[in-house]
Amino acid sequence: MANFGDFLTQIVRDNPTNFRVMGPDETESNKLSAIYKASKKVWVNGYLPEDEDGGNLEPQGRVMEMLSEHTVEGWLEGYILSGRHGMLNSYEPFIHIIDSMVNQHAKWIEKCLEVSWRQQISSLNILLTSTVWRQDHNGFTHQDPGFLDVVANKSPEVVRIYLPPDGNCLLSVMNHCFKSSNYVNVIVADKQLHLQASASGTGLPTRKGAEPDLIMASCGDVVTQEALAATALLRQELPNLKIRFVNVVDLFKLMPNGYHPHGLTAREYAALFTTDRPCIFAFHSYPWLVHRLTYQREGQQKMHVRGYKEKGNIDTPLELAIRNETDRFSLAIAAIDNLKDVLGNKGAGAREKFADMMIRAKNYAYEIGMDPDEFEGWKWPF
Repeated sequence: MANFGDFLTQIVRDNPTNFRVMGPDETESNKLSAIYKASKKVWVNGYLPEDEDGGNLEPQGRVMEMLSEHTVEGWLEGYILSGRHGMLNSYEPFIHIIDSMVNQHAKWIEKCLEVSWRQQISSLNILLTSTVWRQDHNGFTHQDPGFLDVVANKSPEVVRIYLPPDGNCLLSVMNHCFKSSNYVNVIVADKQLHLQASASGTGLPTRKGAEPDLIMASCGDVVTQEALAATALLRQELPNLKIRFVNVVDLFKLMPNGYHPHGLTAREYAALFTTDRPCIFAFHSYPWLVHRLTYQREGQQKMHVRGYKEKGNIDTPLELAIRNETDRFSLAIAAIDNLKDVLGNKGAGAREKFADMMIRAKNYAYEIGMDPDEFEGWKWPF
């Protein structure tokens, strides 16, 4: 997120009169404070000397903040309707406050598309961070990724949802969204430090010419790391197992192309997920959304989605993942359980080992209050 803050800084410098960042008093908390190098928070009233120390205030500031989600969303709507550009950044759990406002804006855009003389307007860009999977001090009240369900119900002509897995992908996604028009773009990216992919692509291919035994898929930054770690565990313990890793950034790619303009054709979808192999899908939000988007896909009955299931507390990241079965051990165990026709009894030892590793990690987190070093510092081992 800090790199994206630098990106925003350059955007503000290049567009000093027609770009604003809105937020409910969370821009600094969301690791975007680099923007204050280019412009501060707008404040047209007087201020005291002590405001110079961290206040980041100035009369011509391009950042607009107020601890009121519906107010700042209204500011952004009005600003882009005037022909200018901007974005709203907010904590993921509290974005539901503006559900109805986003609904109405999406409906308005849809009707505008039917009016030939209406000029295009900049997209309503909403960046959600401080996400469900990293709430080890706020806890259960700050765990709600359900805004994606609200947006997914709107017209496919006007809504887009992106879940970049790492920092570079976030920059690419935001660059795309800022250049778009007549959409509601929702981008989900955690503010904490995460792994950075070393190469582009859809994932880790199977051996050349080999059909996979299993698809390991992910959508979202935190769950992608866990899915990769699960894949690594399986490769270490069951080296003959053929695994294809698929990462989904554009959520609506899962839909058939006849239902959403971004949807994959049946052939494109089958080339990634197959039609007859089990798929373990680690999802950022509630798992039912993925089932809803893919229910007409051939082979959907073999897709096993793991996501947030309203199981939370003031947990470490790994504890929370284990509660919701999105951790590396649960994903690897789920893979073995769905590969009995391939593995027979060969996976029993690995399954027991993964279960023991999960118990040890849970006990460590409970006693120490932190996750084991091998979790926090995990890197792809191959």
